[in-house]
Amino acid sequence: MPGFFDQSLSYLKGIGPQRAELLAKELELFTYGDLLRYFPFRYEDRTQFVKIKDLSQYDVAVQFKATIVRWSTVGVGHKQRLVGVCKDDTGEIELVWFKGANWVQSRIKAGIPYIIFGKPTRYGSTLNIAHPEVEPLISEAPKNNYLYPVYPLTDKLRKRFVDSKVLRKAIQVLLRESQNYLTEVLPKDLILKYGLIDRKSALLSIHFPTDTVALKKAQYRLKYEELLMIQLKLIRLKLTRIDKFRGIVFSNSELLNKFYKEYIPFELTGAQKKVIKEIYADFRSASQMNRLVQGDVGSGKTMVAFLCMLIAIGNGTQCALMAPTEILAEQHFDGLSTYAEQLGLSIARLTGSTKKARRKIIHEQLEDGSLQILVGTHALLEDKVKFKQLGLAVVDEQHRFGVAQRAKLWQKNEKTFPHILVMTATPIPRTLAMTLYGDLDISVIDELPAGRKPIQTQHMRDSQRIRMFDFLDKEVLKGRQIYIVYPLIEESSTMDYKDLMDGYESISRRFPNYPLSILHGRMKADDKEFEMRRFAKGETKIMVATTVIEVGVNVPNASVMVIENAERFGLSQLHQLRGRVGRGAEQSFCLLMTGLKLSKEAKTRIGTMVETNDGFKIAETDLKLRGPGDLMGTQQSGILDLKLADLSKDGEILLLARQSAIDLLAADPELTDYPQLAFQLKQKQANAFTWSRIS
Repeated sequence: MPGFFDQSLSYLKGIGPQRAELLAKELELFTYGDLLRYFPFRYEDRTQFVKIKDLSQYDVAVQFKATIVRWSTVGVGHKQRLVGVCKDDTGEIELVWFKGANWVQSRIKAGIPYIIFGKPTRYGSTLNIAHPEVEPLISEAPKNNYLYPVYPLTDKLRKRFVDSKVLRKAIQVLLRESQNYLTEVLPKDLILKYGLIDRKSALLSIHFPTDTVALKKAQYRLKYEELLMIQLKLIRLKLTRIDKFRGIVFSNSELLNKFYKEYIPFELTGAQKKVIKEIYADFRSASQMNRLVQGDVGSGKTMVAFLCMLIAIGNGTQCALMAPTEILAEQHFDGLSTYAEQLGLSIARLTGSTKKARRKIIHEQLEDGSLQILVGTHALLEDKVKFKQLGLAVVDEQHRFGVAQRAKLWQKNEKTFPHILVMTATPIPRTLAMTLYGDLDISVIDELPAGRKPIQTQHMRDSQRIRMFDFLDKEVLKGRQIYIVYPLIEESSTMDYKDLMDGYESISRRFPNYPLSILHGRMKADDKEFEMRRFAKGETKIMVATTVIEVGVNVPNASVMVIENAERFGLSQLHQLRGRVGRGAEQSFCLLMTGLKLSKEAKTRIGTMVETNDGFKIAETDLKLRGPGDLMGTQQSGILDLKLADLSKDGEILLLARQSAIDLLAADPELTDYPQLAFQLKQKQANAFTWSRIS
């Protein structure tokens, strides 16, 4: 049954049908519950009053008592404005409205004392306040003893006179009417354990805090509740999956042991061994595995995936490895073919450019089980691609695949679900991983193979270009290869395309004796492949490119990455680009070229890149700079629909909330002892979106 908080805002005093329609369209606020959870983004102290003579253009916002003494209309046409002169016992100041003159004059009368709030600005030699908040002065004492909430608004709302004051009054009405419906949802022992205030007090204080102490208590309580709900949802999904989705049991590791003893060309790192053990434990558990493996560029994720494939093949099943681009699929195929041949395993690749006759053979071999490993792109997801029994599906750079695409992997077997291993070279901060992938098991490869030298990163200004070119000369003469990357914010952007072509011409003039490659998004796929192959074979010495080389290029001989206009790139992108070098035994370098003027944020990004090669530290900084929304494209998924918590700042609360969720569900999986909490969770799960089901 719809409850009190499900009622439409059109029924709330101070809103009505027209404003309700506007709030729905502009802020996606539809119900009483939506409005109550629409939190202020800042607060103003309205307990202090100043005199007009003390006003300054440098004030942020001020409050004073004054009386309107006269009105006038100034200017003509669209420049016309309403001016009201107000005064107190120390002086006068103009109040200005550029819109709604009739509405303002009908409500604000001359000769009546008002409380006026706004920001003074200088116009010529005089101060004025544009579109101030004006309220009748009912008594000399300050009317409110709380910090004034200020809500996020749109221009359209302001133009239609729906401002913070309107929302403030509506929320005051709503809080009064909802007192009997604001029930506690958190268990008493959690409230006592963490010293939380009750829910009713928290909602009152988040909108109308008496002081900053009350505000902080309200924020902490509501952030904890919000993060607890997310963690309960994710952990319950994980428990459900483990309980309901049966997996093929893999207990035979003979093939893995044979390869490890006889053929593996190098010693595995401790981190790789740890992750393989975690995966093997999943294989033997009788539950379907859904594991995310995070590892920086070059940390050896592909070898881990191959060794896990050997377990699956040794138990009589087939494996698939899906990559986002043909270049990356080709690289995986070339790398794995060598190992597969040593063991006498059959392996094939399937991409968009695979010929029809070859496809037919692959389809037949998959269905009769003679093909053991299939490496490919989105082509693997086609309905025609059927396996005899798919035991393990590996998805590389998983965030580049759509939800529906990944879901198709689940349909490749008729009776059992394949084990799923998703890999990413994009380091995900711990707090984001716990919230985004909280229902997946997460493994981290946080160690680089022995012999790899850390990439040396330098920040160089345009004025040091001659020095940079001389350095490139020396590296090419040593037999090394070089990437020079230009920013291409949008592939259709003519300005950015011009940057690339101008750069290519200047590089051609500076290095007339070195063969060059060029790579950008406007090129046909075949041409891109051709240029990449030339560079990979060493036929060209310098690759001038846009960010299309960010993922999936492995050229161990490339030792220098030059990033032009580095200030225009995000941190994670800079880190991904840098990871294209440093793949061989030689010392590699990353040169970040910028102009002289850099924003504060750009300086932080460049400084972080110079200071560390640690992808997780870089990801943490990126989270602080950009927030979680765009970092992993998660805004589209609806998982991170956080109203109050901030993953870049509230990691400590998240850890408490996650542990609380684990403890609660371990003791009471159905939350039968906590009906209010179970009800809240059920409402959230009505629109639940789960990564584990489609990863």
